[in-house]
Amino acid sequence: MPVDRGALNAYLSRARADGTAGGRPFTMLFVAGVAGAFVVIGGSVFGAALAQTIGGASLVVTPLLIVLLLAAVAGVVWAGLRAQRIHRFRLDAFARANGLSYLPELANPSLPGMIFDLGHSRASTDLVRGSVPRFVEFANYRYTTGSGKNSQTHEWGYIAIRLDVPLPNIVLDARENDSFLGSNLPARYDRHQRLSLEGDFDRAFSLYCPEGYERDALYLFTPDIMARFMDHAATFDAEIIDDWLLLYTRQKVSTLDPSVWAEVFGTVGAVLDKLAQWARWRDERLTSAAGAGAPGHQEGAAVPAPPAAFAVGFSAPTPPAAGQPWSPPPGVAAPGRRLRRSFPWIGVLVVVGVGFFWFVFPVLFGR
Repeated sequence: MPVDRGALNAYLSRARADGTAGGRPFTMLFVAGVAGAFVVIGGSVFGAALAQTIGGASLVVTPLLIVLLLAAVAGVVWAGLRAQRIHRFRLDAFARANGLSYLPELANPSLPGMIFDLGHSRASTDLVRGSVPRFVEFANYRYTTGSGKNSQTHEWGYIAIRLDVPLPNIVLDARENDSFLGSNLPARYDRHQRLSLEGDFDRAFSLYCPEGYERDALYLFTPDIMARFMDHAATFDAEIIDDWLLLYTRQKVSTLDPSVWAEVFGTVGAVLDKLAQWARWRDERLTSAAGAGAPGHQEGAAVPAPPAAFAVGFSAPTPPAAGQPWSPPPGVAAPGRRLRRSFPWIGVLVVVGVGFFWFVFPVLFGR
């Protein structure tokens, strides 16, 4: 469908004014400059050779060829910029039509999940956000590992849902997106933290929770919540960390494809109405530290407010009445805040085996 030029220009003006135009113009200009330099050098050499072949004057052929090639490079760059602007304009219009907001790019997003502390050059792109009934963010994400010729860019799509209270670090590794080499997740976890749940849930997910928090995981993943995840989120890996529920996929989440949005909206809608019962969870391990007379928990003590941008669904705990025992405050004791990661022995053995057969085996056996 053609884009209305006036609406597109209005979006670009608004995006420049509020600082959300996004993009990497310096990078694009740098690439265009390098391409132009190659065009000038290559055009000069090719033009001179062509002039000799056809018997023409290189002073005429070479500049003409360079101009044509530079025009082609400029056309490609212009077409790329226009396509990017139209893409962002349409996502912004889609977000506004659904009561959401749109941000083209965010460098180093401050999310705590397993993919957000890896590599370098981290950035979320095409962020579509909502705040009612709670903060939800749909976005694509990339980071780079290695450098130079050995660099590799990793791309993910994710959904970030802000929870009411911090919860233990729990990972659901979806079996549907695993390969014959195992999990597609960038982290591996100690097998002693694997918890088997009832029914068909184990065939859809491998669940990991911190040791000692098995009963808490069973409280959080009741049969009705397990059914929601199996029916609507079986293609996503999931991580509960601090006060976030993060859903990961190797496919783009924020796109112009209506079928993708139907899937992710359906996934979030199925999960959201079950998160209220998670807000009632409390870590009993904090009871002794938060009991009567504990510093910072006296009756009437001020409770810090969460950041304004994420103040959806939060409330200060009510002090206990006189004579009643203190219930644990929202929070997670240290042992439950992070899962223990395991060392990737399989990957090391594969590398050692390949190195042996490529380098050691020929030396030992003269081949």
